[in-house]
Amino acid sequence: MGRWIGFLLAILVGAAAGMLYGWGINPVEYVDTTPSSLRIDYKSDYVLMVAEAYSVEGDPTQAVRRLALLGGQAPLDMVREAILFAEKQGYTDTDTALMRSLAVALEAWNPAIQGGSP
Repeated sequence: MGRWIGFLLAILVGAAAGMLYGWGINPVEYVDTTPSSLRIDYKSDYVLMVAEAYSVEGDPTQAVRRLALLGGQAPLDMVREAILFAEKQGYTDTDTALMRSLAVALEAWNPAIQGGSP
């Protein structure tokens, strides 16, 4: 029985020492990360902020530029994904309506007509 207690005590001491080292002495530092590495909840919040800015400005080209900072997917796909996440997580109706209006604007957006990219 004494061997088991010693084994468990060694495991606990090792785990505590590892956490102390990892969190206190030498924590991970993220440097030069991109917005595309954000979790879906933060991406959805960013899409919501873009939708709020779009509701004030009414410029879909500027909204596309802002969404391009997230990289990866097409802007409309990002907005649709954010809407689905917002519905699952219980965002307010106002917030989801803002994202839906941005999605509708992006569906109708044509860069050739709107002035194209810089």
